[in-house]
Amino acid sequence: MTLRVAALQFCGAAHVADNLSIISALVADAAKSGAQWVCLPECSNLMGTGAKALHARAETADNALSVKMLSELARQHEITLFAGSLLLRDAGADKLVNRSFVFGPDGRCYAQYDKIHMFDADVGDGVRYAESDHFNAGQKAVTVTMNDIVAGLSICYDIRFPHLYRTLAQAGASVLMTPAAFTYKSGEAHWHILQRARAIETGSFVIAAAQVGTHEDGRQTYGHALIVSPGGNILADGGADTSPHFIIADLDLAEVTRARQAITAWKHNPAILVD
Repeated sequence: MTLRVAALQFCGAAHVADNLSIISALVADAAKSGAQWVCLPECSNLMGTGAKALHARAETADNALSVKMLSELARQHEITLFAGSLLLRDAGADKLVNRSFVFGPDGRCYAQYDKIHMFDADVGDGVRYAESDHFNAGQKAVTVTMNDIVAGLSICYDIRFPHLYRTLAQAGASVLMTPAAFTYKSGEAHWHILQRARAIETGSFVIAAAQVGTHEDGRQTYGHALIVSPGGNILADGGADTSPHFIIADLDLAEVTRARQAITAWKHNPAILVD
């Protein structure tokens, strides 16, 4: 089976309407290019705003324009749309959620995933990142079957936790979604290595849509949206181009079978004792 996938790359704005305009145009172009799956980056609806403005501008999950519009885009273009993540507020919650959605060609939402691992870090770029101050963490891994192919969902900082991807692969996922808004500094050091490692370890395709450029609050994201083969080969790389664009590749799912038959480490869980 062959699947054509596209991963978007753009510099997210601090207002929902601006981002939806960018996404609409890119999704339409990707669909025209034959993409069956189209993947958006992390923070697709809202990016580059301070904490106070973020909370003020965050959409309510049960009535979000972003959710409605992305559902309609999937239906209109008859594609599967992986909404990398949207920043939303659940009714009655003090903190926000960083949530992935998967919309089918019928516009229906087939899966949701809340980011499990919060990015609380100091990467040396002069900014203290403390997602746990503003977001509620997810509690469970999620897979979804589209086009008879199982995809495993994750978001950005999750990429540093390989046990999550082993769990997804063992649950049947052959394609791993790793949408991100990676900081420039950490991306320059680790981005390509981490994406390729998760592909190799699990014998899976990895699709990493990405934010890129300098955002309204001065934060810089790395870009380099990637599509990686189960052998760790880079099939497409969005580079550092800050103009809205997408990368595209045809995935031969037989590669997953070959990779997993050759090296079976992905399914082993040996008991290891530490003295």
